Amino acid sequence: MGELKNPKLAIPVVLMAGIFWSFGPYVVRNIDQAHTVPWQYLFTRGLVIFILLNLYLYLEEGLSFISNYKKIGISGIVGGIGLAFAMITFIWSITNTSAAITLLCLASMPFITALLGFLFLKETISINVWVAIGIATVGIIIMAFGNHEKNTLMGFILGIVSAVGFSVFSVSLRWRKETPKFTTVSIAGLICFIVSLIVIINKDLSLISSNKNQALFAAHGTIVCLGMILYAIASKNIPAAELTLLSLTEVIGGIFWVWLPWLGINEIPATNTIVGGFLIFLAIFYYSLIIKTNRRFIALN
Repeated sequence: MGELKNPKLAIPVVLMAGIFWSFGPYVVRNIDQAHTVPWQYLFTRGLVIFILLNLYLYLEEGLSFISNYKKIGISGIVGGIGLAFAMITFIWSITNTSAAITLLCLASMPFITALLGFLFLKETISINVWVAIGIATVGIIIMAFGNHEKNTLMGFILGIVSAVGFSVFSVSLRWRKETPKFTTVSIAGLICFIVSLIVIINKDLSLISSNKNQALFAAHGTIVCLGMILYAIASKNIPAAELTLLSLTEVIGGIFWVWLPWLGINEIPATNTIVGGFLIFLAIFYYSLIIKTNRRFIALN
């Protein structure tokens, strides 16, 4: 696995990973009638993720990368299912509500992960972390009150469900730390591909969409893979607290790209979304301060 020889480059590399991921919502917003082709999107995106990650592992490790699948274990299966569920509900969320709401729901992942770790791994949650969770919860509630329309509320709920899926993936990595992380993500892509294929066949849907949409589906899968590879290369040199803050570039960038008028979407967040989002950011910033003494290093090996 490639690593940075100069640790000083780790921060800009992780920031670049977040920027790559932040273009995901913008790509989805450019899909023609995205709400009508979610399964074709998941089919292509899942296949691209599976192929690119395995290609990267082959270039890094040769054919020996196949042995990673033998080490996956129950934690890898659970993590792969959780991540696949997150990917599936993400597209349903962002096509039923604003990109800002979906991304801010995903920003609550550190706190959902802490709760799942407390429930299933018996990890201790300090009073300060409970305070951060409380602040984030208030922000989420404020966002929910601002979404009364049926489809928008459903998009918000699916955004929370997606965040839970990503958190299950994170907890699975902490459950059995020797589980090959990239292999788990690869399995998630494969699950998305298989589930989508089954749905497409059962519903007698077209396997592919327009050329433009197919290109965008593949582009989003590529963005995910490139971001993960950069994150993996740099993350061994950055403590958990700093990673928490740096990961905000995905959320902030994602909201910015779909708002920036000259990029053609001009999606302006509602007042409740801004207020609730501010509280979530405040909670994450507070969370990063109280764990600043935690020097654990996180990496996707």
